[in-house]
Amino acid sequence: MEFAVALPVVAVVVLGILQVVLIGRDQLAVEVAARDAARAAIVAAAPGAAARSAAERTTTLRPLDVRVTTGPTTVTVTVTYRNPTDVPLIGSAIGNVSLSASVTMAREPP
Repeated sequence: MEFAVALPVVAVVVLGILQVVLIGRDQLAVEVAARDAARAAIVAAAPGAAARSAAERTTTLRPLDVRVTTGPTTVTVTVTYRNPTDVPLIGSAIGNVSLSASVTMAREPP
């Protein structure tokens, strides 16, 4: 009897943990994509195109929103991804999660 009562609660907790792990994995991928995009942008003549290309090569997450802000001595790249939370029960309860990472690096001279 106790098992029948506890099983749904345990199942929801396990699904919640799984969803958190998947979101964490995707956040790490977004952070790596932002770092690689900034690294590509600091040495490129066209920082926006270089950043987008580098971010898309780094991760399979799609669609990525890559924004580049160029200053006199720095380049800031912000990568945003809307994570579809699709774990049963949990995903529909929390909805999609927006993940983003921003990296600023010093420009390298041409």
